[in-house]
Amino acid sequence: MKKVFISGCYDILHAGHVEFFKQAKGLGDYLIVSFASDKVLEKYKGRKSVLPEEHKKYLLESISVVDEVVMGTNLDDPIFDFKEEFIRTKPQILASTEDDKYSKEKKEFCKKYGAEYIQLPKTLGFEKISTTQLRDRIKAKTSVPLRVDFAGGWLDVPKYAINGAYIVNCAIFPQVSLTNWQYKKNSGLGGSGAFAILQGRNAINSELDAGVGWQDPAIINETGLCVWRSGPKPILDIKINPEFLKGKMALFWTGNEHKTLDLVDTKRDYSMIVQAGAKARQAILGADIDLLYEAINLSYKIQLGEKMRELPNHGEKAKKYCGSGHGGYAVYIFKSAKEREIFATQNKTSAIKIEPFIE
Repeated sequence: MKKVFISGCYDILHAGHVEFFKQAKGLGDYLIVSFASDKVLEKYKGRKSVLPEEHKKYLLESISVVDEVVMGTNLDDPIFDFKEEFIRTKPQILASTEDDKYSKEKKEFCKKYGAEYIQLPKTLGFEKISTTQLRDRIKAKTSVPLRVDFAGGWLDVPKYAINGAYIVNCAIFPQVSLTNWQYKKNSGLGGSGAFAILQGRNAINSELDAGVGWQDPAIINETGLCVWRSGPKPILDIKINPEFLKGKMALFWTGNEHKTLDLVDTKRDYSMIVQAGAKARQAILGADIDLLYEAINLSYKIQLGEKMRELPNHGEKAKKYCGSGHGGYAVYIFKSAKEREIFATQNKTSAIKIEPFIE
């Protein structure tokens, strides 16, 4: 009888695990599945198991291709928690998936104990998913705010980060969900970051992998009116309650979509962007709304220098294009709720009243 041995955390069983079990069983006659004990998970993964050990063992034993289930309890090695059970059961084959990062060590381990090491390809006929992704989906929010950026835009893109510079942005309401999205797409409000968060993905990594910056998921997750330090990853500098902006903000749809990725490498004045970010930070520190207006209008001046079209005047105190501009939404800030209401009434098809959002 040819025994095949496999191991894993198996914290949340999914179809990928079952597919792997079937492939492994095809290598021999008898399949032994080892799962990591709670103490192993806590020590080497830094987390508690979703399922109690006895539940996990019962579920694994219920899978038809599995002949024996054992538990890895070795706390002395981060790779071979299953060492004692492997020696006891004497399998002829140790199998793992093709992306196993410890394949070199496992090959040497098998040589030592007279077994063959085989890596199996992932051949699922549907979307691949990991236990980590499932955990993220379970924790995913059902609704999130979007955001408007006031100053320091592009300084969150790692290749354009400047030490000592700042990005200032604010989360906004109404919120969005996967089934209720009342804003235009590709509009400069951080929609791609919000979408990733709603799907339970690591939105900061998603944005950085796409070649853009991290500010959208950072402020959407944090909420409030925030100042961030420019750099490769988000570091929160200041967060305040944006109550003083209530009743004063609105969005204006310019009529054209835009895609941030297409505009990342546009030539722009980064020294002025740094100035705008510093001015906005000073305004937040002093709760000085007039200074914040100045910072936003300086950001708009920078945008005009990038050849963006002038935005119409509506008696606002400050305005600028959202996100990377050249289309999408522009944020307008008024002195009072009355003036904002006039703007919204006069621009019914292109204006949306928004409010600052903090959790």
